Amino acid sequence: MSNCVVVFGEMLWDCLPSGPVAGGAPMNVALNLHQLGMDVRLISAVGEDEDGDRLLEFLGSFGLPLDFIQIKKNHPTSKVLVDDFDPENIKYNILTHVAWDYLEWSEQLSQAVEKADAFVFGTLGVRNPESLKTLLKLLHHKTLRVFDANLRPPFYDFEVIETLLGFADILKINEDELEIFADYFKTEPTISGLCEYLDQHFPIDLICVTRGSKGAVIYQKGKIIEHPGYQVKFQDSIGAGDAFLSGFVKKYLEKSTPEETLDFACKLGGFVATQKGGTPKYTEEEVLRTIK
Repeated sequence: MSNCVVVFGEMLWDCLPSGPVAGGAPMNVALNLHQLGMDVRLISAVGEDEDGDRLLEFLGSFGLPLDFIQIKKNHPTSKVLVDDFDPENIKYNILTHVAWDYLEWSEQLSQAVEKADAFVFGTLGVRNPESLKTLLKLLHHKTLRVFDANLRPPFYDFEVIETLLGFADILKINEDELEIFADYFKTEPTISGLCEYLDQHFPIDLICVTRGSKGAVIYQKGKIIEHPGYQVKFQDSIGAGDAFLSGFVKKYLEKSTPEETLDFACKLGGFVATQKGGTPKYTEEEVLRTIK
């Protein structure tokens, strides 16, 4: 039986100069995990509008179940204005008061998270107190809780982050976020400096730091495992980190070794970096064949 993963947070349209592209880190993670053969549910929301209809149609084209996508009459489907002039440093203007800012708790959602093998969440999806309240209720289940920091200024608050860290079993951050975390917690801006502090002050079992084209690092109870990443024919960075996390979650749930887990996550992140946009369609065999 395939592992079951519930993902919580935003789904949206990235409005690029070339046209709108479906996106949002939680949605990307859900679609990647679905393509990797996992049983996935996405807790998110769209407006009762044409943009929402098109997003649901997009998810449906992958075969992703839509039963946890809430429809909001009074709040529009999310849009993000994207500046991709520098493809390795893409800038985002995330519009506010959108459908996923108002995610509502239900017994159905609670039961799904309780029964899941993993629950993935981030910070952007809880910038609004209503969605934060819903997430905190869901985090009380003892499912494997995976916190993808995914900081999007100005939409994060370290008081909230500290609360979320208190529930996290796995934390994933990137190099830029490591420096922001280190500045807030007043630690050395190094993997060992920050991770040792977090390990001592929060119940986190494992921390993963992604380093873009330079691969990634796992910190677990004082032990550091590194992977140099894969050199690929780069298209853009959209969704590469989300793909990495998806590959990581898959292999972690399959009880692969840390080395095997990092290797596959780097392969999947590298593969998505060779494609345009954050949600290409693929098979696991295609990833393994392409990234060597």
